[in-house]
Amino acid sequence: MSLTPTPNSPLSQSTTASSLEWVDPQRHALFDVWLQALQTPHQVRIETVRLASADASFRRYLRVDSPLAAPASSFIIMDAPPDKENCKYFVQVAQLMAQAGIKAPQVLNWDEANGFMLLTDLGAQTMMQVIRPEEAPPLNLYLEAVDTLIQWQLASQEGVLPPYDQALLMRELELYPRWYIAEHRKVTLDVAQRKTLDAAFAAIVKSNLAWPSVYVHRDFMPRNLMIPIEDATQFPAGPPPHVAHALASSNEGKSIPTGGSAIRAATSVGTHLGVLDFQDAVYGPITYDIASLMRDAFLSWDEDFCLDVTIRYWQKARKVGLPVGDDFGEFYKGVEWMGLQRHLKVTGIFARLTLRDGKPQYLADTPRFIAYMRATCARYMELKPLLRLIESVEGIATPNAYAFGRT
Repeated sequence: MSLTPTPNSPLSQSTTASSLEWVDPQRHALFDVWLQALQTPHQVRIETVRLASADASFRRYLRVDSPLAAPASSFIIMDAPPDKENCKYFVQVAQLMAQAGIKAPQVLNWDEANGFMLLTDLGAQTMMQVIRPEEAPPLNLYLEAVDTLIQWQLASQEGVLPPYDQALLMRELELYPRWYIAEHRKVTLDVAQRKTLDAAFAAIVKSNLAWPSVYVHRDFMPRNLMIPIEDATQFPAGPPPHVAHALASSNEGKSIPTGGSAIRAATSVGTHLGVLDFQDAVYGPITYDIASLMRDAFLSWDEDFCLDVTIRYWQKARKVGLPVGDDFGEFYKGVEWMGLQRHLKVTGIFARLTLRDGKPQYLADTPRFIAYMRATCARYMELKPLLRLIESVEGIATPNAYAFGRT
C-alpha cells in the first residue's frame, strides 16, 4: 500500500484531478462525481487531491485535505478498479483489525461498484522511511512491530479468513519456476531439475503446515507499518521513548486470559504502529509474519539482530498463549522454512511485475532474495539439492559437482 511514496504536491485549483494520470476518461469522470458528493459529509477540499502512493497491484492511493480529518489533516482515497481488485477483503480485514485494537485505516465511504474508497489517514511516514540502514537497527521500533503482530494474532479465529493451505502455498511456489526461472532467467529445467524442485517444494510446504494457524497479514514488514502522526516529529532522530513492552512483563506469573481479555492484558500499554496493505490476509502458519518482518523484501539486517528479535517475539508469544511451541530451535527452523517459501514466491512475483506489468524496479531486490534462499538452504541438509539448483540458475559456480535429482 505504500510501496512507492511520492511528494505531496497540491493539484491545480481549477479541476478535481487534472494533474493525476487517468488512463480511462470514463473512470476519471466517475471519480469526480464521487468526490464531489463527499464535499458536504466529509468536507474534502477537492482541489488538494494528490498522489499519495502507488501499489505493486492495480491499486493507487491519493490524499485529500479536510478540516474534519483528525489527527491528520487529510483523508486517503483508494482507487481500485473493480475489474482488477476486490475491495471486499480490504473492508473485511479492516474491520477485523479494528476489532483487535489495531491501528488500521477506517473505511469512511465506499463506492463498491466503481472501486473508490475514502479512508482515514495514518500519516506519511512508514517504519521503513524512518530506519537508517547504515546505522544500528532500531530494536525498540522492531519490538513495537512485534507487539502489534502479537496483538493481531491474538484476535485469530478459524473460519473467518481464507485458509493458507497446501494448494495456495504450492501455487505461490510455482511462481518461482514459471516467472523467475523460465521467463526472467530464460532457463529450461530438465527432468532431474524439476524433480529436485518438486521434492523441495513438498518438503517446504510440509514444514510450513506443521505449525498452527493464526491470522496472517502476508506482508508484515516496515513498508507497511506506519509511524503515528503524533510520533512522526520524533523521527528520524530515533524511536519514541514510550515504546510499549507490556508483553514481556504484564503476564509474568499470571494465568493467561483468552479472547478479547487476552488482547487487552497482552497490550496494557498499547502498541501504536499503524498497519497497511492487509487485504491479502489469510489464516495460516504462525511462522509467516515474523519471517516477513525479519527477512524483509527491501531491507536486510545481520542474522544476530534477526535472531534476537525473533527470540523476543517467541518469548512474548509464549507468555500470552500463542502456539509457538516450547523449543525455540524448532520454531526458528519453522521461521526459516516459512521465509524460504516466501522468498521463492516473491522472486517469482517480482519477475512477473517486471515482465507482465512493466514495473522493473522490483527486480532490483532480487539479489537479496537469492541470498536469503541460499543461506537457508545451506543450513539444512535436506535443502542442499535446492541450493544447487538455485546456484545453477544464478550461474554461481560450486566447488563440487552435483547431479540433480540425487540424494
